[in-house]
Amino acid sequence: MSTVTSRLWLAAVAAVALGTAPMAAPAQTRGGGGTIADVKVEGSERIEAATVISYMSIKPGDDYSDRGVDESVKSLFATGLFSNVTIHRQGSTLVVVVEENPIINQIAFEGNKRFDDTKLTAEIEERPRQVYTRTKAQSDADRIQQLYRRGGRFAAAVEPKIIKLDQNRVNLVFEVKEGDLAKIEAVNFVGNRAFSNSALTDEILTKESQWWNILASNDTYDPDRLAVDQEMLRRFYLNRGYADFRVVSAVSELAPDGEGFFITFTVDEGERYKFGKIDVNSALPGVNVDELKTVLVTDEGDWYSSKAVEDSITALTQYLGDKQYAFVDIQPTVQRNRDDKLIAITYEIAEGPRVFVERIDISGNVRTADEVIRREFELAEGDPFNSSRLKQSETNIRNLGFFSKIDIKPNPGSAPDQTVIAAAVTEQSTGEVQLGIGYSTSDGPLGDVTVRERNLLGRGQDLRLSTSLSGVSSQIDLSFTEPYFLDRNLAAGFDLFRTTRNNQSFSNYDESTTGFALRMGYPLSENLRQTLRYRLAYRDVSNVDDEASRFIKDQEGATLSSSVQQTLTYDRLDSRINPTDGYTLSLTNEVAGLGGDVAYFKTAVNADWYYPVTDTMVLNIGGQAGNIIGLGQDVRINDRTFLGGNSFRGFETAGLGPRDLSSKDKDSLGGKNFAVGTVELSFPLGLPSEFALQGHTFTDFGTVFGLDKGDTGDGVVDEAALRASAGVGVSWGSPFGPIRLDYAYPILKRDYDKQEQIHISFGSRF
Repeated sequence: MSTVTSRLWLAAVAAVALGTAPMAAPAQTRGGGGTIADVKVEGSERIEAATVISYMSIKPGDDYSDRGVDESVKSLFATGLFSNVTIHRQGSTLVVVVEENPIINQIAFEGNKRFDDTKLTAEIEERPRQVYTRTKAQSDADRIQQLYRRGGRFAAAVEPKIIKLDQNRVNLVFEVKEGDLAKIEAVNFVGNRAFSNSALTDEILTKESQWWNILASNDTYDPDRLAVDQEMLRRFYLNRGYADFRVVSAVSELAPDGEGFFITFTVDEGERYKFGKIDVNSALPGVNVDELKTVLVTDEGDWYSSKAVEDSITALTQYLGDKQYAFVDIQPTVQRNRDDKLIAITYEIAEGPRVFVERIDISGNVRTADEVIRREFELAEGDPFNSSRLKQSETNIRNLGFFSKIDIKPNPGSAPDQTVIAAAVTEQSTGEVQLGIGYSTSDGPLGDVTVRERNLLGRGQDLRLSTSLSGVSSQIDLSFTEPYFLDRNLAAGFDLFRTTRNNQSFSNYDESTTGFALRMGYPLSENLRQTLRYRLAYRDVSNVDDEASRFIKDQEGATLSSSVQQTLTYDRLDSRINPTDGYTLSLTNEVAGLGGDVAYFKTAVNADWYYPVTDTMVLNIGGQAGNIIGLGQDVRINDRTFLGGNSFRGFETAGLGPRDLSSKDKDSLGGKNFAVGTVELSFPLGLPSEFALQGHTFTDFGTVFGLDKGDTGDGVVDEAALRASAGVGVSWGSPFGPIRLDYAYPILKRDYDKQEQIHISFGSRF
């Protein structure tokens, strides 16, 4: 190596040595070891120094390390007690400087009108006398904002602010800007060809905001409702033959001002299919396949419907269950012919796995007793498991109306052939206070108040107190019902009542009734129910006008009626509230004379049939007929039948039937026999469904007649003549209650009948 090269090499080594030595020294100093002799805490006011040290990873006597210091800082911050922490070393002493978070003195809310302070307090985690942290305060502000968003106020803003006090305390104030409800500005559909936008809008829950929806809540944005809408659209199409239908997307766009949403559903309808060949294959011994086909509701040539397939499976399951085949597995095999647009269905029936119900677990019922829920199950512990009965059990519990949410599912049991049914429920309020106002041409102004508890003491009992008052009548009624009397499917209860009615407008007398009734009802089959009732009533006919019919004067005074009644009802309606399909039949018999002053036998039959002419038009054909005969005495006027007003449009209340023309006001006497029928077609008026307007065309026909021999004489008319009327009407499901206006013109009548061509009824419950 040359001298020059040697010098250069030595210079390089020296430079490296000089460059690395200053860097190594600080590293040794920082992590430098040494023992921590003491830990000194500065800045703490409420928290003891020993408590601060207890949260640290590094303690007196430990070797100093950067890692220990970092972990100690993190641990102290994690307590939530400090807003700032620094740790440095002074010789062998470790100095910890802390800034304590303040204590919350009070929590207040400003600007909140939609939700009161109690509701907002329940949403937040911060509480007075707790340590304040900015993170928790902002988290609480976000919770409040989410509460407003769930209520449809997406423009709501919440800002937490503090007011500093002495002794390191603060008042926490949440400033709320509620904003307006985020209304649905428009609902649009893309890709629909078979059905119009308005037709699809009618099928979903979400509605566009309109001025007439002043009390509606379905015109505000709700993401959960949007998910339900997609399922409703899917079912709508699948039940009308569109087996390939799917919702491509459901997009909600918030307007720039945050006060409105634009909803767009993009759909792919696909082709429309009909049912092809319908067949049943059964692996069960001794089962007649031809008999199974008779219970199917899917017919070849009909438009495909997923609901019809589900109903067929339910019908087969129930039919086979009645044949003692508890373990069946029914799977529909679908063969789709896209060329001919046909869907062939083969119901494959096999013996399913033998699984038994090990037990039924119920949770979530804080107030409602277990037995109230358990008795609604179609399955009991030890029974063969049946999915159809489980589904019916869920429907039974839902129909109680005690729960806002019900989730029932089978879980694996302790053995392969055992299953545990888990039923989780969420209770809702069952107390009701209802106020009613209204008007009718028959009774004048109407008003009623009802206080009701449908789940008394959590035992499923129903207690109701109601009172009503109109221009011509008043009523107060206290009723109690035990739905499972003696732990059987037997509804028993009682009624206490007091009614008064002013009949001066048509018969020149007043009547009052005071009494009680005992009743019980029980099912004879799935659709057939029997109800029994005993009724004891003190009735008084009073204030008979001096110029009233002498036949009414003869009945002035008080009587005691003791009667027993039975009713058989066969119900196949699709809905009891707003029926569109099905029928109902009832037979009522009543006998009075088991004590008291009155003796009679009364019979009445009633029938109603509803038929959906189209998806929006419903035909109703109904009728009633009845008869009452006195047992050893004449039938009193307050036991007879009067027709007119609500019961026979085109005529006044008690406007047709037997009458005493010789009296001052041609008093109505009522009849012992009656028959009345109705044919009515209900249809939409072509307006948006949000108007809830329907048109009606109808005809009423019938008669009422029959007096005892003692009630006949000069001036008394009693004819079994047919009366009939025809008319049109319009009804509005207004936010204030149902309103209906009917115009009916009598086309068959007697000269002495009293007409009423316009009839109005208006009522509300809220």
